Amino acid sequence: MIKIGMMLGERYEILEKIGTGGMSDVYKAKCHKLNRYVAVKVLKQEFSENSNFVSKFRVEAQAAASLMHPNIVNVYDVGEDNGIHYIVMELVEGITLKKYIEKKARLSVKEAVSIAIQACMGIEAAHNNHIIHRDIKPQNIIISKEGKVKVTDFGIAKAATSNTITSNVMGSVHYTSPEQARGGYSDEKSDIYSMGITLFEMLTGRVPFNGDTTVAIAIKHIQEPMPSPRDYVPEIPVSVEQIVLKCTQKSPDRRYQSMSSLIEDLKKSLISPDEDFVRTVDPETSAATRTISRDDMEKIKKQSKKPSHTEEIRLKKNTVKPSAEPSRNGKKRSQAAYQPEPEDDEDEEEYESRMEKVTTVLAVIGAIIIGCVVIFLVGRAIGIFDFSSSGQDGVVKMIEVAGMTEAEARQKLTKMGLDPVVEYVESDSVEDGIVIGSDVKKGTQLEPGDKVVLQVSGKDAGIVVPDTYNKPLAEAVASLEGEGFRTEKKEGYSDTVAKGNVMSQNPEAGTNAERGSTVTIVISQGPQESKVQVPDVLGLLPEEGKSTVEAAGLTVRNITEVYNEDESLLGKVCGLSYSVGTEVEPGTAIDIYVSKGPEATYIYAENIASPALEDPQYAEGTPCVLVVTTASGTEIARTVATSFPWPLNLPDIKEPTGTLTLIYNVAADPITTTDPVTGETKVEPGGVQEKTVTRPLQFLKKE
Repeated sequence: MIKIGMMLGERYEILEKIGTGGMSDVYKAKCHKLNRYVAVKVLKQEFSENSNFVSKFRVEAQAAASLMHPNIVNVYDVGEDNGIHYIVMELVEGITLKKYIEKKARLSVKEAVSIAIQACMGIEAAHNNHIIHRDIKPQNIIISKEGKVKVTDFGIAKAATSNTITSNVMGSVHYTSPEQARGGYSDEKSDIYSMGITLFEMLTGRVPFNGDTTVAIAIKHIQEPMPSPRDYVPEIPVSVEQIVLKCTQKSPDRRYQSMSSLIEDLKKSLISPDEDFVRTVDPETSAATRTISRDDMEKIKKQSKKPSHTEEIRLKKNTVKPSAEPSRNGKKRSQAAYQPEPEDDEDEEEYESRMEKVTTVLAVIGAIIIGCVVIFLVGRAIGIFDFSSSGQDGVVKMIEVAGMTEAEARQKLTKMGLDPVVEYVESDSVEDGIVIGSDVKKGTQLEPGDKVVLQVSGKDAGIVVPDTYNKPLAEAVASLEGEGFRTEKKEGYSDTVAKGNVMSQNPEAGTNAERGSTVTIVISQGPQESKVQVPDVLGLLPEEGKSTVEAAGLTVRNITEVYNEDESLLGKVCGLSYSVGTEVEPGTAIDIYVSKGPEATYIYAENIASPALEDPQYAEGTPCVLVVTTASGTEIARTVATSFPWPLNLPDIKEPTGTLTLIYNVAADPITTTDPVTGETKVEPGGVQEKTVTRPLQFLKKE
């Protein structure tokens, strides 16, 4: 029985109940070992008493604990305490997607797709680790206060699916795949189906299938066609509609084959929402050979005795209702009768129609070809088409470029496949920017790629820097180097320029720059994440923890050894300067704490002997101050002894050695003085003198 304030596993203090479900209750708790708040999910008693379920639950939950992803509610620990089975998870302050949908009635397309992308990224990480969720639904997706989407209950769902039927099934059956509803094998594509149903609900505010019982709903998933979300919300883009329909195909082979391909289409739908780019049937899998079991064969045989769903629809459509309307022969129809029209006639009419269309198309194509030939011949005859610059076998003839502008000459030579290079020549007779001539005479035969030097009037003012903004890296480099520039590449973040494209350049496009100079282009890395999450490195070796922290975009400031009571963490990471999951700025310095084992504890229990042992001047009965310090100088005790031996008992000392200092007063020797004039001698009391005695101490280790 869980009570507020109790401790689980001697480290998790239960603070408050924050949720409940069919299998478990969820509590907010504080981990006293790592000083952080966590969520503790406690199995209800009826499941805790089922040894098979508990065993599978622990295996699956431990597997889920290996997952670490920004879009997954991370599992920290799995344990049992006096028959109470629990898992410890990341505490996410936020709202479930189910409640969020209920709050907003339905989500906008952009918001729904964005949430789906994040959820799919978390599920993809699990799939890459061979973990199938099997219970994807809005109730298991949490939106944090910062807007981060996280998928929860990995492993729990898998354990429950194979062992239990709970009161919570009613909520899950709305999102279950047909193969799950049949009780068959389920894999990654089952999660894709459930994700499609979840996206449907986000877009429309409702689930596609409903019923009075779980069985009725499950049958609908198996038999009934999936409705389109546009039936309820017409403004949903066609691409998003097709994504939902592809996710929710009855056959797993017709769905997305991986979460990565689904994520790719979801991202594309944000850029081109009205483009119909989704391909429902995967050609690689649609033709795959399938093995049919004996049971399946028996089912098929039974079903074959009945008209199919499609046949029933066709029969209904072709059934004639009683009517007073005259028939073709002028008689009235008096009874309903199924009279299918001859299918052969329909096929023949369809064939003739197709042949007529093909003939028409061929006639049009022939007319176009004849027209093009006539235009070509007439054009060549009157000199419109001049091929004097072209020769046989790819050889080109040099054209006259004198009098052209620099840009015009460059363009014509480039189209011929030549490589124009400009030399500027000062001229008093030719206008600046006009070609004076070239190093190749008109009519000279050249090979494609040959260099032609153009003499252009004017001073070399540099080359115009081409515009590379928003061009792919390879295209931008080719454009710059083609003009004679060198390139230097840097990286940056942009919310508007796609990853891999140029987001800025220096010098700017349109300005002149010296031939051979360097143009710096900044390549977009996509939008910058405003913050990054502190990864969970607990239990890793120091170097592994350091690499993980740095891979997350953070820096490691110090690696410090500290005492830790958990002996299993000896030599491993036992804590960080930030709580796991905390969102911080990229590059934030993190301190890593490595366990050097439990802190040893020492005791001291002795009767302190009189300082007279060291100092005969000490008078018994004189008050004496006793001060005990550790080897590091930390004072751990101070008291006044009035007699000796004096008992001293000190527990929980953190160092093995120390020092005892005894401070006391003794009578000083009398002071004798002689008057220099009279020669009279005076004796005055010496008063008191403070003295100290120190003794080294060896403390006893507490067992």
